[in-house]
Amino acid sequence: MLSQMKRLSLETEGQYATDADLQFLRDYAKSYGLRVETYRRIQNAEALLVSQVQQYMMSKDPTLFQNGDNDLTTKWKRDTVRVLRYSAVAMLLNDPETLQERFLLWFQTIMRAFGAQQSCNATYEAMQHVVQQHLTPVQASLFCPILEINRHLLGGSNA
Repeated sequence: MLSQMKRLSLETEGQYATDADLQFLRDYAKSYGLRVETYRRIQNAEALLVSQVQQYMMSKDPTLFQNGDNDLTTKWKRDTVRVLRYSAVAMLLNDPETLQERFLLWFQTIMRAFGAQQSCNATYEAMQHVVQQHLTPVQASLFCPILEINRHLLGGSNA
């Protein structure tokens, strides 16, 4: 939404916007209630979502949160909560572009520096699976594409 507003501002400078230029606002207005409801649901289920993602991942690979003798579970939880919150805001505002530009590209650099792509890929793949158990299909259709962007950017070895 913010990215689209900025683009609208630049493209219509000194002139009136066309109906086509304003369509994203109509679309957003129609989906606003659903977005707020989905955001609240994610917010209320945050701890449970993260816990279930962790359990799901541990069932697939019990060593995923280990780096030698170091247990990275606490760091993983903190990072996962941070990304989940930014992702929920991106869904609420219908603005995955800003999520990518202002957060994910920076965070991607950090995850690559620590060699955490495998963990990130598994996290956001599992997250998509888990959120579908907590959201309605329509709500999941708003949120899962954001999680897929996270998986692609943070989990890709050459994304």
